[in-house]
Amino acid sequence: MKQIILPVAHVFAMVLMAFAATMLAPLILAIWGMDLALWSFVISAAATFVIGAVLWLVTRRYKRELKTRDGLLLVALTWVLLPAVAGFPLWRYLPIDFTHAYFEAASGLTTTGGTVLSGLQFLPRSINLWRHLLSWLGGMGIIVLAVAILPMLGVGGMQIYRAEMPGPMKDAKLTPRIGQTAKLLWTVYSGLTVACIACLKFAGMNWFDAVCHGFSALSLGGFSTYDDSIGHFNSGPIELVLTVFQVLAALNFATHYQAWTQRDMRAYFRDSEAKAIIGVLAASAIGIGLYLFYKGTYPDLATALRESTFNVVSIATDGGLHTQDYSRWPVFAPMWMLFLSCIVASSGSTGGGVKMIRTLILAKQSNRELNHLVHPNLVSPLKVGGTVIANRVVFAVLGFVFLYFMSAVTLIFVQLASGLDFTTSMSAILACINNAGPGLGLVGPDSNYSVLGDFQTWVCSVAMLLGRLEVFTILVLFTPTLWRK
Repeated sequence: MKQIILPVAHVFAMVLMAFAATMLAPLILAIWGMDLALWSFVISAAATFVIGAVLWLVTRRYKRELKTRDGLLLVALTWVLLPAVAGFPLWRYLPIDFTHAYFEAASGLTTTGGTVLSGLQFLPRSINLWRHLLSWLGGMGIIVLAVAILPMLGVGGMQIYRAEMPGPMKDAKLTPRIGQTAKLLWTVYSGLTVACIACLKFAGMNWFDAVCHGFSALSLGGFSTYDDSIGHFNSGPIELVLTVFQVLAALNFATHYQAWTQRDMRAYFRDSEAKAIIGVLAASAIGIGLYLFYKGTYPDLATALRESTFNVVSIATDGGLHTQDYSRWPVFAPMWMLFLSCIVASSGSTGGGVKMIRTLILAKQSNRELNHLVHPNLVSPLKVGGTVIANRVVFAVLGFVFLYFMSAVTLIFVQLASGLDFTTSMSAILACINNAGPGLGLVGPDSNYSVLGDFQTWVCSVAMLLGRLEVFTILVLFTPTLWRK
């Protein structure tokens, strides 16, 4: 066991030291503004770096090339333990316990966006920046970032990449070298973030809010600097900018890269996921808008369409930002939005849930099975966007969806057993496992997760981690096969 854990711990030590460097951003802001959270970041950054350095020294003789099992262990170890480190500045400064500090940090790193904090607009700017920076770092994955900026790791980057990147098409690469691939993805990610920040500033936000909400939009992280989220601004241009960039963040970043390098917008039309996502979002936004107007929720159609467009897109893409307490809408609307959060985001995006590619594969497989009932000897390969999908991929998708829904159902029953009502239990788990942010009931957009007990909060934290690592990466650790030599 020591020969398995210690080489992974050696790489994790370098991740810790790199992560300590990310605390310099809120630390510099705290020094600039002389806010009261300054020493929280000084102590947290120093402690994180020292722990990483000591662990690196203790394990350096165990350094070796990582295998697939090691990559899985490293990813799981990073995502489970980093929230404890990331939550330390919050725990030290804010009047919250470790459970809530861990939840807040995990919500940021997993880009869930659910919060246990109130009075966000009154927090020190360094704290708010740190929350949003966590979402941005988690957006494309802290491990991919480490592979991109730490070539001295000397480990099998592809094993880590396959364990980290979402979606069934994990083996597809943009370049032969994984480090270069990660850098290209982060270049696109960073470029879109800068563009979003500039557009938000032009739309009327101040620079600080523009940076924070730019981080949230591209990571689909859902955090805001105000309790009322985007409703605080009551601005059509701001909502339009965030809607566009949340849709972009929900698409495959490899598609963005291809469209940019080839200077060809047809890359999006060749992406079957992108076409399905945009189609579902457009139909849902218009449909919910008409429904809300018909039900008299809003007095005029223009207002109904404006509110439905932003909130439907934000929740469906797992962005989590909102302008209205949509839990007060006629029940069909928020339930449809919650359902969309399970399927809309693309593989290779910053969103969560089952992903659209798996939904397309399942739909086509269902149609294939129906055809086989009529014509048992029919040979019909399953195709998505003109590409033949191997049966092993179809079986993997079926296995994933089963484990995904069984995990969600199990955690919902655990919440019910703890005393939560059904609406809160179901929506909280679905929102967390899809990394979508607010739920319904007690954890709706007009409230937050602080209403939950400690045990219930930990259950939601488990759901967030399961969703961010797409279930398999966590559950595989409990299989005896993984630990056999």
